[in-house]
Amino acid sequence: MEIFDELPGKPINGQPDHLVDKSEKPEHAVIVCFNYGLEEIEPLYQLEEELEKIIADNNVGEYDGHEIAMDNSDGTLYMYGPNAEKLFKAVKLTLEKTDFMRGATANLRFGPPAEDVNEIEVKI
Repeated sequence: MEIFDELPGKPINGQPDHLVDKSEKPEHAVIVCFNYGLEEIEPLYQLEEELEKIIADNNVGEYDGHEIAMDNSDGTLYMYGPNAEKLFKAVKLTLEKTDFMRGATANLRFGPPAEDVNEIEVKI
C-alpha cells in the first residue's frame, strides 16, 4: 500500500484528488477596487462579514479577502466562483448601500487569469 492511498479524498479518474490537476477548472472572479479613506478599519471588516454570508447563503462562490493601502486610502476586494455574473448579482446591493463603495469599480472576469479572458468593468 502506498502512502497516498491512505490520504482522504475521492479518487478522480482513478487518481486520488491530491494528484489530479485542478487548474483546468474555470474560475471566475469579481474584483472590486474602491476608495476607502476612513481611519478605522472596522467598517471594512463589517462589509466583509456581510459579503461572506451573502456569498455562502447564495452558494455562488467564496469571498477571498481584501488588500488595503497602508494609509487606508484605497483597497481591493477579491471574490471567486464558477459564475462571475451570479456572484456579482448576489453582492451588488450590499456594495451599493455601503458608503465607501460609492464610485468603486467591479471587474468581472469570466475565466481563469489570462490575457485573453473576457472581462467587464461595472461602476458601483
